[in-house]
Amino acid sequence: MTTQPTIEATQEQLLYANILEKGMLLGLGMMFVTFALYVFGIMPPAVPLDQIASMWSQPVDQYLISVNENFLHKDHLITGWAWLPLLGRGDFLNFLPIAILASVTIVCYSVITPGLFRRGDKAMGIMAIAEVLILALAASGLLTVGH
Repeated sequence: MTTQPTIEATQEQLLYANILEKGMLLGLGMMFVTFALYVFGIMPPAVPLDQIASMWSQPVDQYLISVNENFLHKDHLITGWAWLPLLGRGDFLNFLPIAILASVTIVCYSVITPGLFRRGDKAMGIMAIAEVLILALAASGLLTVGH
């Protein structure tokens, strides 16, 4: 006797989709707002708009060095989460909605995990916890390669 797969979404799937949609709309809306603040000069950028295009041909590491040497004058390059103190600059404010969009999956899995365990789906619950831990560790910047 085989069981037929159900085509109805579970509570957890609906909750995940709901949070994902709201997070995507929030991030997308913030992208429009922060980009407008940057492009229209409402918030001054760290790198002047008329000079940014000349730097696009550089490799990322050289670009970071150039930005630091010419505009930021920091002791260390702005990598990882070091952009947070620069949110007052229009070009760095644009990173905030990207970080929000990137974190939505962590929020989704965190919220559905208790429901997975409540309905007895331990394997999916453990995988959801593992997903949250892996994504949070990756986002933390604790694991670095190269530098």
